[in-house]
Amino acid sequence: MKQDARTLGVDYGEKRIGLALSDPSGTVATPWQVVPVEASTARTAQRIAELAHEAGAQRIVLGLPLRMDGSAGPAVEAVRRFGAQLEKVCTLPTHYFDERFSTRTAEQALIAGGTRRSRRKQVVDKLAAQILLQHYLDSQAGGLSIPLPDPS
Repeated sequence: MKQDARTLGVDYGEKRIGLALSDPSGTVATPWQVVPVEASTARTAQRIAELAHEAGAQRIVLGLPLRMDGSAGPAVEAVRRFGAQLEKVCTLPTHYFDERFSTRTAEQALIAGGTRRSRRKQVVDKLAAQILLQHYLDSQAGGLSIPLPDPS
């Protein structure tokens, strides 16, 4: 990745969207913030687009919550619908990346660290976004290719 190529990681959920941001070199992901999902998907997508531009992101990575067998279920379709809304209001390239276990891994890390349940609820989404984004950045740096199912 080129210098000054920040990437925004998006962990989409029905109630909250976790965001993570890479450093300018595109090497390290950091948890950033949690955005509540609004009644209007278009309004939520607009908010994410605004945050991406404010942060200087050059691309967006949306996590795909694939099933264990790699197939797409209703959650993947919800992410793709949100991604389509985001692409309508944002000029940045949008990529999809396998996010299996990101939320579970984040939750387990917070539990292991002794984080109280109330605090975990506040930070788990942005930590899941960080895990997703870090895996994406690592795959780009190492040239790994992780196949995703055909959306059709």
